[in-house]
Amino acid sequence: MQGREDAQRGYLDVEALAGELLVPGSVFAFLAGHRGRLFPDSMMEDLFPSRRGRPSVPAPVIGSVLVLQALQGLSDRETAEALTFDLRWKAACGYGLTDTAFHPSTLTYWRRRLAASENPHRIMEAIAEVIAETGVLKDKRRRAVDSTVLDDAVARQDTITQLIAAVRRFGREVPGGQDLVAAHAKGYDYTRTGKPDIAWDDQDAKDGLISVLVTDALALLAAVDPATLEGKAADAYALLALVAGQDVEPAEDSDGTDGRWRIARKVAPDRVISTVDPDARHAHKTQSRQQDGYKAHIVVEPDTGLVTAAALTKAAGEGAADAEAGAMLLEQDRTVTGGVQVLADSAYGTGELLRALAAAGHTALIKPKPLARAIEGGFTIDDFTYDRQARTLTCPNGLVRTITAKGYVTFGAGCTGCPLKSRCTTATRGRKIDLHPEHALMREHRTAARHNSFQDHYTRHRPMVERSIAWLVKNNRRLRYRGTTKNHAWWQLRIAAVNLKRLLKLGLTSEQGSWGIA
Repeated sequence: MQGREDAQRGYLDVEALAGELLVPGSVFAFLAGHRGRLFPDSMMEDLFPSRRGRPSVPAPVIGSVLVLQALQGLSDRETAEALTFDLRWKAACGYGLTDTAFHPSTLTYWRRRLAASENPHRIMEAIAEVIAETGVLKDKRRRAVDSTVLDDAVARQDTITQLIAAVRRFGREVPGGQDLVAAHAKGYDYTRTGKPDIAWDDQDAKDGLISVLVTDALALLAAVDPATLEGKAADAYALLALVAGQDVEPAEDSDGTDGRWRIARKVAPDRVISTVDPDARHAHKTQSRQQDGYKAHIVVEPDTGLVTAAALTKAAGEGAADAEAGAMLLEQDRTVTGGVQVLADSAYGTGELLRALAAAGHTALIKPKPLARAIEGGFTIDDFTYDRQARTLTCPNGLVRTITAKGYVTFGAGCTGCPLKSRCTTATRGRKIDLHPEHALMREHRTAARHNSFQDHYTRHRPMVERSIAWLVKNNRRLRYRGTTKNHAWWQLRIAAVNLKRLLKLGLTSEQGSWGIA
C-alpha cells in the first residue's frame, strides 16, 4: 500500500533541529522545504492500487531520495547509508536524528514499480512542470543538441567467451535447454569454468575452437522452433543466433557446410560486445576516441543551461546516430512551441536533419560537415556551379553536364586534357559525382554558415551544451545498470536532479503557491 508522510514533525526532526545549517539555495534546503509539493503522495498512488500490505516509503521521501542519489551518483547501499548518517539527507527527506534508512533493495523495488508503470519518468516530469511554471524558458528561441558516450557497466567479451556464454544461457532459459545442449552441443564442455585450455597464440587452435563452438550453436538453433519461444527463452535464442553470426565467417576455401569457421576479418557495424549486457555497443565518437557503452543525447536551452529533452540509446545501430536522435528529441521537446534556432556540431549536419528542421520551421545553426576532396588541396563540390532549375553542374573549367534523375553527374571524356584535372580527379575515365538528395539544401546551408552572423551566434551560444554535458557526466561517466531501458531511466533521473540544481542557481522561488525565478 502507499505510504504517506506524517505532516507533524518528530521531536528529533533534523530539519527542525538544524535546518539553518543547510546551505541556502542548495538541493538539500529546497527538498527540506518543498518535497511534499514537488512529490505529493498522489504522485505515486497508481503504483500501489491495493490498500493491503505494509505501507511503502512515502512519495515525498522516495522522490527526494532518488533525486539526491542521481545528483550524487551513489549506489543503492551508499544511498541508504547517506540517509542514515548524513544530516543533510535526513533534513531533505524529513527524517529524525535517530531514524535509519530503509534497506537498499527498496530502491530496486521502486525502480521496478516505476519502470512497469504507464509513466516511468514522472520524477523528470515533475521537475519539467516546475520549469514550465516558472516561465524561465518563455520566449527562448534557441536549442542546442549534442551527445556523449557513457561507459557500460560490464567488460567487453571476445568472440569465444560470447559463444560459450550464449550457449550456457540457451541451456538455462530455453525449456529443456540442458538436455538440448547435452544432445546437440558435444564439441565443448559448457559446464567447465575458466577460459578454454588452448594455445591462444596459435591461430589454428583458435579457429578450431571457433569451428566447434559455431557448429554447436547452429545445431542448437536448428533443434528448436523459435516461434514456440517467448520471453527470456526467445531472448536467449535470439542472442545465440546473433553471436553465432556476427563475428564469424567460413574458413578459407569453405562455405561453412563442412563445419570450418574462423573469426571474421571485419567488425559487424552493430556488434554485441557482451552477453551480460547485449545492448552495449562499440562507440566511435571520433576516430581517435573509441569506447564501449551507450550514447546519451540531450537538447539544451543555451541561455539557462536547462535540459529540455533527453534520451539514452545504444552507442551504435538504429536510432543511435546523432542527427537521427537529435531530430527525434527536438520533435519531443514540449518546451518548443514554434520555430527555434538549432545549434549543433557537424555530426548533425546531415541533409535529412536539415530537411526536418526546415519542415518544422526551425533555423539550422549547425556546423557543416567537412567537404571531401578527391585530391588533397583540390576542388570540392562547392567549386562546381550548381543550377537547380536547369539541373546542371558546371566544373571549374566550365564544362556543363546534366544531373541524372538519380543524382549522378559524369564528366567523362571532357576531363581528358583538362588543365585543371590534377586538382580535380585521378580517375582515368574522368570525374563522376554522386549528389546527395538534399544537395541543394546542404549547399545553401554551407553558404549561410560562411556569414559572420552565423559564426557569431554559433560561437556565443553553442558552448553551453558542452557545459551542460560536463555537469551531467561529472563522476557519472560509467553507468551502473545493464540494458537501454534501465540506463535511460537513470539518465532521466540524472537530468531531473541537475535541472533542479540549475533552477536553484537561476533563483527558483515559491511564492503564494507558485514557482518563479527571482
